[in-house]
Amino acid sequence: MLVTNSSALIVPAPSPITNGAVVAPVFQEAPKPLIYIPNPWAWVIFAAVVLALLAALYFGWRWWRKKPVLVTPPVPAHVRARRKLEQALAMISEPKPFSILVSGAIREYLEERFNFRAPERTTDEFLYELQSSFLLTREQKSSLAAFLASCDLIKFAKYEPTETELRGLYQSALRLVNETEPRLAPAGVPPPVPASPPSAPPPATR
Repeated sequence: MLVTNSSALIVPAPSPITNGAVVAPVFQEAPKPLIYIPNPWAWVIFAAVVLALLAALYFGWRWWRKKPVLVTPPVPAHVRARRKLEQALAMISEPKPFSILVSGAIREYLEERFNFRAPERTTDEFLYELQSSFLLTREQKSSLAAFLASCDLIKFAKYEPTETELRGLYQSALRLVNETEPRLAPAGVPPPVPASPPSAPPPATR
């Protein structure tokens, strides 16, 4: 019996690689870079902006140098003394702290106003120095001596004063500040010349 094979034999076409032939790759040509054309006006504008900033900084610095410096004037001694006396008045229900505050306010005020060394001395030493001073009148010296003696009585002798007495101490201290605060002399009137202390008598000769 004769058997026939009817299937078709398909032979693929030879490829370039199988034939040994090498095909060169094809490259696309790269785009050419853009040509930069410098603009001279850009540099002119940049230089103008820099100069304007430098000029603004310079004139701002000169304005700051000429600006007046605001100096807060110091609070006068009599103003600070009144404030301290007002603060002490809030402690009037406690006699000892109140007397310490009012006497301290007057001592600090007199020390600054008349260059007394009040806080560093006892009341007797302070009053003794005060008697030889011509900065206070005789009535003011007497009132101050009574005021300090009353404050010491409350502070050290444990004296219990009434509220009326404490308010009297406050009024005495406030009156002393009001009478001794500096005042402007009227126009055309020279300031008074303080009296000089009496000279010491010459030593006795034997």
